Amino acid sequence: MPTAAHALGRAGEAAAANFYRQAGYEVVAQGYRYGRAEVDLVVRQGTTLLVFAEVKTRSGSQYGAPETFVSPRKKELFRLAATHLQEELDWRGDIRFDILALTQLRQGFRLELFEDAFY
Repeated sequence: MPTAAHALGRAGEAAAANFYRQAGYEVVAQGYRYGRAEVDLVVRQGTTLLVFAEVKTRSGSQYGAPETFVSPRKKELFRLAATHLQEELDWRGDIRFDILALTQLRQGFRLELFEDAFY
């Protein structure tokens, strides 16, 4: 049985995927795993841009901004998974690493996009 935190995370990832779709991106993968590394969301803009997004969802801001919870180790694993997926897809276009920070509101989420959040 999923915990409340897992349910909130899944809802946040679904909202993030919808956000990118509405912006004209195609969702390539959700929860892409390579070993211990995971990328929450991979989206593509045509044949020119592949975006690897870390989705951070929080129920409130009492513990700090969601985007501040991406550790150096998480970034390292994120890049590892991204590199593997690029090879798997034989991707030749540009890539970008985003952080999507979602904070739960009474209805829906407040969403903040940090493009090119890290390399």
